[in-house]
Amino acid sequence: MDFQLDRTLSIPLGTQLRGLVEYAITFGALKPGDRLPSTREMAEQVGVAPMTVAQVYRELKDANLIYSKPGSGTFIAENTVTPALSAARMTELHERVDALIDCGVKMGISASELGALVSMRFSERLRSKRNKRVVLVGNFIESSRDYALAIADTLGDAAGIEATTVQLLQDDAALRQRAADADLILTFAHRRREVSQLLPGTPITNISFIPSEHTRRALASIDPLAKVLVVSIFPEFTALMKSGVQRFASHVDSVTVIHRDEADLSAQLHAADVLIYATGADDLLQQLGASQQAFEYRHVPDAGDIQRVVLPLLE
Repeated sequence: MDFQLDRTLSIPLGTQLRGLVEYAITFGALKPGDRLPSTREMAEQVGVAPMTVAQVYRELKDANLIYSKPGSGTFIAENTVTPALSAARMTELHERVDALIDCGVKMGISASELGALVSMRFSERLRSKRNKRVVLVGNFIESSRDYALAIADTLGDAAGIEATTVQLLQDDAALRQRAADADLILTFAHRRREVSQLLPGTPITNISFIPSEHTRRALASIDPLAKVLVVSIFPEFTALMKSGVQRFASHVDSVTVIHRDEADLSAQLHAADVLIYATGADDLLQQLGASQQAFEYRHVPDAGDIQRVVLPLLE
């Protein structure tokens, strides 16, 4: 992957670089096991100090998004974080298994017979268990509900899915407890660390998103001479929205990307012919004139990723 920073933005270069990696993981450009450039290689590629890259890599490691393998390099981590059994729980499990073995020995059951019985009962118990519960933790509740509906189509009868947000989990202890009881938590790569802290001990995986068909069509239909303004919400994704827009609207020459907290946002909105806004920034529509066009840069969950990553975790 070609990493490029935009020095025309007010967003710090380190924040941009972290966003590049997070965005690439979230939207499928980087897959688990892919190798990242070394600290020095990345520093040379994007034109920043090696210590800036080192700090970004530390933050990504803390978020469980990348890992280092001594002598081999730095790699994208697996999507799923499954809590390990504590020593106390492992001890309890061993004691229960030992009791089962002792019972089997007294009844004259061989090791192979006991193993077959456990395997059969294990499968029966899984089949008889309640339907699995999945919780999607997003950024905004309306879009999260839409994402959950799309995911539900792929999950089918494998699990029921609910939607919430990081903010709602932070504000509501009862909701946190309900989410913590779920079989699996889905979220964005860049929110996984926060969600893990809010729901310790619950299996969490990040899933990939792709631009919706409506977004791709809207981008392709923009007038080539239009002045396009792209407004992001998350600072680390600001630079990436420009490349995303240009991918599907390469015929448009005038594309400006800014963060919604920029001081000159109102002036930029007034001068634009077309506004493309990130999910959650729809309030900007109130500032547009009748002749200005606008649409949301909307993503949808990658159905292929749900099939490859999520469904196996629910078996």
